[in-house]
Amino acid sequence: MWCQRLAWLLRGCHGSPGHRWPRLPRAPRPILAAPARCHPTAPASPPCAWQLHQDHLELRYGSTVMRLDFVWLRDHCRSASCYNAKTNQRSLDTASVDLDIQPRAVRVDETTLFLTWPDGHVTRYGLEWLARNSYEGQKQQVMHPRILWNAEIYQQAQVPSIDCQHFLQTHEGLKEFLQNFLLYGIAFVENVPPTKEDTEILAKRVSIIRETIYGRMWYFTSDFSRGDTAYTKLALDRHTDTTYFQEPCGIQVFHCLKHEGTGGRTLLVDGFHAAEQVRLQAPELFELLAKVPLKHEYVENVGDCHNHMIGVGPVLNVYPWNNELFLIRYNNYDRAVINTVPHSVVRRWYHAHRALTAELRRPHNELWVKLKPGKALFVDNWRVLHGREAFTGYRQLCGCYLTRDDVLNTARLLGLQA
Repeated sequence: MWCQRLAWLLRGCHGSPGHRWPRLPRAPRPILAAPARCHPTAPASPPCAWQLHQDHLELRYGSTVMRLDFVWLRDHCRSASCYNAKTNQRSLDTASVDLDIQPRAVRVDETTLFLTWPDGHVTRYGLEWLARNSYEGQKQQVMHPRILWNAEIYQQAQVPSIDCQHFLQTHEGLKEFLQNFLLYGIAFVENVPPTKEDTEILAKRVSIIRETIYGRMWYFTSDFSRGDTAYTKLALDRHTDTTYFQEPCGIQVFHCLKHEGTGGRTLLVDGFHAAEQVRLQAPELFELLAKVPLKHEYVENVGDCHNHMIGVGPVLNVYPWNNELFLIRYNNYDRAVINTVPHSVVRRWYHAHRALTAELRRPHNELWVKLKPGKALFVDNWRVLHGREAFTGYRQLCGCYLTRDDVLNTARLLGLQA
């Protein structure tokens, strides 16, 4: 059902017969020569003009052309009786708004739109606010600013690691760390005491730790104590974790506490960079990977651990209004039987998957890092794939998963766009 809804949105949001669902333009378009009822405002910068239609207001503000439904304009009123500014919550009962409502009067000055409704209520909107919050405005904005990278781009950027005490004790250190993490999807903290307890303190600085079937904080060795290839000394191909959760874990923390042996380097690949190459070279394959839902599965029967997890979603997840990628779900180990894809689509999906895999495996996209005691790594599990080369000897890691919402909340409270 969710996939059908996504396809519906991408096709332009046509409603059922008897309902009025206007097709919204893919890009701002100029308003044609105005008839008598088009009312330009006094000269201002940016310029503004507006025109009333039967069910919506068409408003041009600068280069943005907005089509604002009257129901939408009534529902989003920020007056004291409709919106609680102290709690930032809506007070108006949306279900009480007449779906055929029309304003009794409309006025626009250089900065503000005024609407008077049939009951005499007056709604005021700042034009800047409308430009930011309209559908057309959102199409032009990026939800999560980022820098796409391959190994060379990341190394040339010389992104600094953050000292543990600077990270823990100052807002500046925390803000610098989060800025690096939001832009690149990975960030390092140095000089961390090599214990599970100190790693936990580090993780809790940015987020609530997410408890999963692996517990809160976990030790990670090659003892096959869990039914997963990661608990061996074998090499691991690039992948994202917990694809078998309905909501994959947002951030993963790694800290190597001890390694007496060789090998074991960590592989990092910017999945968004690889996906963007597919979008540029074969947009139809990108679209297929963003629309076709797959199952990922984790079946475990080892010792006292008995789990059967199933997550469903496409490999690439995008916001439908601006096609911005926000999550990649890629794990060839845990992908379940493909039984959600009809025969007419299966082979095309394999072509698309092969194209993405080829990009993910290009050597110039591979960033290899040797984790060592004292150096903690934070990975955006919705964006960056990780892997591992085979190793010898005894190697022990600890780590945890963090709740993505809380990491982004911490970033916003520090003034970062997240």
